[in-house]
Amino acid sequence: MAEEEPRFEFGANWSRFLRFLNPERIATAEQSLCRMLDKPRLDGLRFLDIGSGSGLFSLAARRLGATVHSFDYDRQSVACGHALRDRYSPNDSAWTVEQGSALDRGYVDRLGSFDIVYSWGVLHHTGSMWEALDNAARPVTPGGLLFIALYADQGAKSVFWRRIKRIYVGLPRPLRVPWAVAVAAPFELRLFAKDLLAGHPQRYIETWTKYQEGRSMSRWYDLLDWMGGYPYEVASPKPIEEFYAARGFTMLKVHPTGGAGCIEYVLRRDR
Repeated sequence: MAEEEPRFEFGANWSRFLRFLNPERIATAEQSLCRMLDKPRLDGLRFLDIGSGSGLFSLAARRLGATVHSFDYDRQSVACGHALRDRYSPNDSAWTVEQGSALDRGYVDRLGSFDIVYSWGVLHHTGSMWEALDNAARPVTPGGLLFIALYADQGAKSVFWRRIKRIYVGLPRPLRVPWAVAVAAPFELRLFAKDLLAGHPQRYIETWTKYQEGRSMSRWYDLLDWMGGYPYEVASPKPIEEFYAARGFTMLKVHPTGGAGCIEYVLRRDR
């Protein structure tokens, strides 16, 4: 992580999110992994979760049968991982949680090889995305899979959001939520007006009361995560494909998640 850059405290956000974690969200996380990896189970596979955040997808991988190693740069995120393991899988020697950096090549190399390396919405927040992308490829065993998600490059929109995020992390803590609400309000009002004019205002209400993306997040905590997620870098599919092709990977899936969000990539290491 670039030390001179202000940084969003993802762990504090995740610790609040865990209060709302339930079996339905866990099941959705499991389904998300199985769908993108084209595997019904992960039995006998080694799974590395780079930037494990809340620990939800490490938990999902463990419940699907994988041996899991989770690490995160953020100490509070590491604490979330420990709390989640203690809650759902206590004294489990097949699930390790520790602090580490995606930019620490020596640390990543010491972890060994993995059948699946997973890093969703993380590497673009390191302050050195391409270095982190290179490091994420290193532990993938030949024939193994790399599943990452990165913010889509949307040109001027991406420049706009980078400024918004930079302001958010630079504000005193009490002003951050008001700033996020002020920035989000015009977008939310537009969505509400659209549904209201269509005669279905309940649709907008349900985007909050029944919110559940394929990755099982809370909409409010997704909003804060999006608004404050800084450092912030973006990428488009072609450079990602070329970058990993040079490292012996074949692109298997490119899946845009919509809006100003991430693009999911699944790659296989062929050499």
